[in-house]
Amino acid sequence: MGIAVKICGISKAEHAHTAANAGADFLGFIFFPPSPRNLSLDAARVLAPELPTGPKRVGVFVSADEALITGAITALNLDFIQLHGKETPEDAARLKKLTGLPIIKAIAVSEEADLAKAGPFAPHVDYILFDAKPPKGALLPGGNAVSFPWHILAGKTLPFKWLLAGGLTPENAAEAIAASGTTGLDISSGVETAPGKKASTLIKAFLT
Repeated sequence: MGIAVKICGISKAEHAHTAANAGADFLGFIFFPPSPRNLSLDAARVLAPELPTGPKRVGVFVSADEALITGAITALNLDFIQLHGKETPEDAARLKKLTGLPIIKAIAVSEEADLAKAGPFAPHVDYILFDAKPPKGALLPGGNAVSFPWHILAGKTLPFKWLLAGGLTPENAAEAIAASGTTGLDISSGVETAPGKKASTLIKAFLT
């Protein structure tokens, strides 16, 4: 079984094409102003015609209002919605009904007990994204270049599809797959030279 890969925090067409040409399955676009990877709706509209076809387009939102979500769907012709904030299972169900799009819900993890938080979302979403809990005082819910003990997922038979995120790099991807048993990886800061500054060389290295 191949590994599905999402390159998240894309803001330039160059990096989207690099990721697509190297085999990325998903491209993530962040709509969250505090993030150095934030994409405004205006910027999204400009970027949209320059994007490659092929990889699924994922809009990433943090406790966002419906106007932003629907605006981003229109601007980028999104294929998925990723919820990375304090959304409830009811929020996920409502957004799925409203938009008709599949949902990815991020669950913050630092220990095995945290995995149970995915359960209530499972009936309402299409993927769970297990991401590392942000460091204390962090402004961002993800993209903080921290990981969690991947082995807590090993051998688990989970009743939903899931992806692994948090502290991934080209150097540790194989270790993360072996330790967790995941079939999908989501990377953002690990293919950057500075927060929000993607590097085509690192994207290629992660995907090859």
